[in-house]
Amino acid sequence: MEKDARIVSWMEEHREAFLEDLKTLCRIPSMGTAPEPGAPYGREAKRVLEKAMEMCAGYGFSVTNHGDRVMTADMGPEAPLLDMLAHLDVVGPSDGWDTDPFEPVVQPDGCIYGRGVADDKGGAVAALYAMRCVQELGLPLTGRCRLILGTDEENGSSDVAWYYERVKPAPHTFTPDSEFPVCNAEKGFYRLRFTKTWGPESGLPRVRELHGGFRVNVVPGEAYAVVAGVDRNALLAGAMPLAAEIGASCRAEETPEGVKLTVVAAGCHAAQPETGNNANTALLRVLAGLPLADCASTRAIRELDKVLPHGDYYGKALGIAQADEVTGALTCSFTQIDFTPAGLEGLCDCRVPVCASDDNCKAVADRTMTALGYETGGEMVPPHHTPAEGEFIQTLNRAYETYSGNPGGCYAMGGGTYVHDVPGGVAFGAVMPGVDVRMHGANERIPVDDLITAAEIFAQAVMDICGARSL
Repeated sequence: MEKDARIVSWMEEHREAFLEDLKTLCRIPSMGTAPEPGAPYGREAKRVLEKAMEMCAGYGFSVTNHGDRVMTADMGPEAPLLDMLAHLDVVGPSDGWDTDPFEPVVQPDGCIYGRGVADDKGGAVAALYAMRCVQELGLPLTGRCRLILGTDEENGSSDVAWYYERVKPAPHTFTPDSEFPVCNAEKGFYRLRFTKTWGPESGLPRVRELHGGFRVNVVPGEAYAVVAGVDRNALLAGAMPLAAEIGASCRAEETPEGVKLTVVAAGCHAAQPETGNNANTALLRVLAGLPLADCASTRAIRELDKVLPHGDYYGKALGIAQADEVTGALTCSFTQIDFTPAGLEGLCDCRVPVCASDDNCKAVADRTMTALGYETGGEMVPPHHTPAEGEFIQTLNRAYETYSGNPGGCYAMGGGTYVHDVPGGVAFGAVMPGVDVRMHGANERIPVDDLITAAEIFAQAVMDICGARSL
């Protein structure tokens, strides 16, 4: 198959408009917050939904608001053939940005920087511009193409669950919320929650507070502890070499409750813990190496350093490491911890392969933690797998190969997308293979050329699925 010159020309002519629309959406800090009247995921999620509806309606699509959770934009005849499913909510900005995360900018390296440019507003705009291209070129369709934009993907995807309780999915669905070529398998989830309490303590020095992580699916880049009964300079002298051994740094400041010790590492997506440097486990490693008082809080720190040690991305110490040929290895990310003078609560985000079960994963983790005196919770969500042999996946791969010049194929991932519970759904782009978009971290970015190519690929896919040569 050769590139459609009409699609390529149209995309090049609309490059600047594409970027302006992406910037418009990315300027809205659409992190989910507490529900408000008419805004189930908070006012900024509602604002980005309304802006996207205005944008889609302005391009001539039939737009519908579904419960202030999801919007749809339709093109073509009534009979559904293809859903393109993306999200407009984002994770928080995190620390370490070189630019304003909510003022997107194209840098000399050819990338656009800003929170959401890759996850997933860039993919959403690429899908929108694919529809614009097909519609404005007047290319005939035999069935409906629908763009579905949600606002709760980063906090559990209750938006699309609500939507699909009321609307059936199209025969074919993809989400531009991953990498090319086709992701046809997603690991399941096991989110291990554990708690422990203890009575009043008086020994010094000891940790009074410890806090790290702001979202279950984000490996934190910073975490801090408040240590009572120690001098700032002495604490830094002991902590800095320990942090340096694991590629982290630290700083300290005096507070009325004690010295606040902050460990700085590198955040990343919880599905790819090996790409970052977990500040939670780094902080525990540093504290475990300091001469703290022998008390319940210190013992808890040292227990966690052993059972969830720094650099153990696969749950080996927890006893749940495993892998299979379809979805690869289980990953385990210690993403949140809150530690007070009375006890602690922790949360691990585990992405589990097809071979994982309650017996060989959840039950094992429960036994390991309860043996140390922790109460545990958390259920497992099964993986998602769409066979690679179907014509839908082959069609997507042909479009990808034609416009990218790269070989197609299928892969599995640890991240979960909107299609996790959609039968036959796959993730498809919009990130090119091997490109580090710094997802969920500081300086999120994506090459502009890659986004334009993704839009071309999606336009061809729309034509091949919904046009005269439809499946």
